[in-house]
Amino acid sequence: MYSVGDRIVYPMHGAGIIESIEEKEILGKKQSYYVVRIPIGDMKVMIPTKNVKGIGIRDVISEQDADKVFSILKSESCNLNKNWNKRYRENLVKIKSGNIYEVADVVKSLMLRDKEKGLSTGERKMLSSAKQILVSELVLAKNMSANEVEEIINNFLKA
Repeated sequence: MYSVGDRIVYPMHGAGIIESIEEKEILGKKQSYYVVRIPIGDMKVMIPTKNVKGIGIRDVISEQDADKVFSILKSESCNLNKNWNKRYRENLVKIKSGNIYEVADVVKSLMLRDKEKGLSTGERKMLSSAKQILVSELVLAKNMSANEVEEIINNFLKA
């Protein structure tokens, strides 16, 4: 169970801070919800408290783990599947996993691919979404602004 002020990650949406825990009646059912503000895009989401485990909600990574994410982005190795359809599916699975290291790998591979050969519209949207998820968590883990984090990522990948 989380509390107001806790920093959590909502896979496919990003990291945010629990602003409140509210009881709401939706479709005739009363439930308790976490109201989470996601700083990137200034989005608010309501997450049923009883679904936290099933959705994959987790704590924001530590500052040391954020440094590991930066080292993934800096590293030279990158697996780029030649088949765009297979690459897209693999990347989607990585993003849905909620694992920050997997999301960093997706951002890195798509940014490098974009620099080399360009991206399809679908992959461009995927990159934007994955980057938002990555940046939102790094902002909270490192206590930096979104612009600072994006600048670091862009510098690592020379975007």
